[in-house]
Amino acid sequence: MKIGICSDHAGFQYKEKLIAYMTKKGYEMVNFGTDSEVSMDYSDVAHPLAYAVEKGEVDLGIALCGTGNGMAMTLNHHKGIRAGLAWNSEIGKLVKEHNNANVLVMPARFISYRMAQNIVNTWLETAFAGGRHQRRIEKIPCE
Repeated sequence: MKIGICSDHAGFQYKEKLIAYMTKKGYEMVNFGTDSEVSMDYSDVAHPLAYAVEKGEVDLGIALCGTGNGMAMTLNHHKGIRAGLAWNSEIGKLVKEHNNANVLVMPARFISYRMAQNIVNTWLETAFAGGRHQRRIEKIPCE
């Protein structure tokens, strides 16, 4: 599986650790930046990740920023993205099971790295439940 990942400066350290961790687990990781802890705008890395998920260049995405909100707001402006913000494993499970999130967003300033690993593992191991949740997802886009 190919997973795109991005972060702003606040999530940089976790992103780098997650790339190494996920690569060891056999995932192909695509880094959309940022590449340092120098202050930057999260949207500059969120949009390229979203486009890659929408085009099928990566299977799923992971994004980190300070609170997770900036990334989630930016990502969810893309029609083909369902970015779910998770700060614990149970929410990581539910954003996949109920919302079929194709991008996982985490708040790097409010969780430990160990928690980030647990959330990612849970999210990847969880299957979408379908059924009534599919109907709800189909109602998300407004046109």
